[in-house]
Amino acid sequence: MLSTGGVPPTTPQVRAAGGDVPVDTPRVPAREAAERELSKPMYHENEPNLLQRAIDRFWDWVGDLLSAASGAAPGGLLGILVIILAVIGLAAALRWRLGPPRATPRTTDSLFDDIPRSAAEHRAAADAHATAGRWNQAVQERMRAVVRSLEERAILDPRPGRTADEAAAEGARALPDHSSGLHSAARQFDDVTYGGRTADQRAYLRLRDLDLALDRAKPRLTSTSPGAAE
Repeated sequence: MLSTGGVPPTTPQVRAAGGDVPVDTPRVPAREAAERELSKPMYHENEPNLLQRAIDRFWDWVGDLLSAASGAAPGGLLGILVIILAVIGLAAALRWRLGPPRATPRTTDSLFDDIPRSAAEHRAAADAHATAGRWNQAVQERMRAVVRSLEERAILDPRPGRTADEAAAEGARALPDHSSGLHSAARQFDDVTYGGRTADQRAYLRLRDLDLALDRAKPRLTSTSPGAAE
């Protein structure tokens, strides 16, 4: 039977080997045989792997994105580069102006480490750091020397876990004339220890002068300093 137009239905024909008589092969088995043949590894050896195809698609996407942006931005691709450089420059200027992000001071952290040392030992460590130009460590050790000295003089009761802010508040009640210096020293300690700030020589010298002044100061007798010298 002929199909519409006089063309016989399409059926793959294969001539038998050694003869001229065509052999009809059903369409579905022929397709399956072709798929099995094309699925052999030899036909896929040079194809990119999954990762490479993903990378290629990503870069194609970036290229399309830049092409679309260059058409919309003034000056085309050069305009985009100028805008990117301007944004980078602005970010760098803001970081330089504002400094690194400050973490919220952790008021639960102790001023001292697990190794108890005297005020003299903390002062010696502070001076050694200062001589080497390690101002952050010098500030930390000098603040510890200040608090340890107040404890040794019985102006403050020795208490594990005391923070710099707590020590400054308690010390200011006994030595009100140095309240501002104590609170400033505590903030400086928190800034360099927890806030990512950097100290300098001037900050250390202020703290050293405070330490020397406190060593000569006479405390005000209050109920919060029962062991203060009379």
